[in-house]
Amino acid sequence: MAPKKIIIDCDPGIDDALAITLAHGSPALEILGITTVGGNVGLEHTTGNALRLREFLGLREVPVVPGCAGALLRTPVNAASVHGEDGLGGAVLPEATLPADPRHAADFIIDTLRASPGEVTLVAIGPLTNVALALLREPRIVDWAREFAILGGSYTRGNFSPAAEFNIAADPEAAAIVFDAGWTVTTIGLDVSRQALAVGAVVDRMRAMGRLGADLLVPCVEFYGMVTAEEGPAIHDACAIAYLIDPSLLDVEPALVQVETAGRFTSGMTVTHFDLGDRVPNALVGTGLDVTRFWDLLLGVYDDVARRLETTPAHPAPPGPGAS
Repeated sequence: MAPKKIIIDCDPGIDDALAITLAHGSPALEILGITTVGGNVGLEHTTGNALRLREFLGLREVPVVPGCAGALLRTPVNAASVHGEDGLGGAVLPEATLPADPRHAADFIIDTLRASPGEVTLVAIGPLTNVALALLREPRIVDWAREFAILGGSYTRGNFSPAAEFNIAADPEAAAIVFDAGWTVTTIGLDVSRQALAVGAVVDRMRAMGRLGADLLVPCVEFYGMVTAEEGPAIHDACAIAYLIDPSLLDVEPALVQVETAGRFTSGMTVTHFDLGDRVPNALVGTGLDVTRFWDLLLGVYDDVARRLETTPAHPAPPGPGAS
């Protein structure tokens, strides 16, 4: 079976880095582009991190395309207190030698979906500003996308506020545009991703993965949260990528999701109606995760990536004049 072609819209970010690594290593996926948005940290850092990850992982031909620095209408927020000032926690990767793509992320999304209608899946694991802007510029991407999935929202309790999850709360107006656009949004929120805990046994496996473990995985996870035998940080964004690789890992239910944009205390809340009545669903909402199979998939892919990294130079030289 041919790999599923994807665009990853992201704000790296520790868990974004782990999600990109999973997407890169899985033979089920082909990354056509990585678009960046301000979120976990500012756009300068999210783009810089994507560029460094691209070269560290050996994705040099995949375009990294920066997009919106902040929300459509609101003052930017960030999660540097969680991800570190540069966004990658304790990981220190070599500086990138290749530049970002000069296009805007929204235009890249439009152009890529237009060129291959029905063939490309869009997955957003950061604030939804780039996707909303793409919809405002070209509403037909709703029909051109093969599938659209996000890491975002919660039908129980948030992490940015009691009501709202960070990716949605960072730009509620953008999220409202996205959910109201007329496509089905596969929504993998905190209710699922909080089950994906990197506990001690998981981190021990990562620690044995050579340069991938030492330079990226372990420093990221250990910065992200305390690791014990039974507890660890939730690796949120990788859940969305894992779903694209193997949808059977998640339980999903149809629902109508509406985004609160006006609430004084509930801005960014994803109001989720499972009891539809005469309402028309606009989402498939994740409700459960097969945690054992999730980690089997993730760590198996990481093992493969780690083996490939051990056979490549740690600091590949930039291409010389005339190189292709």
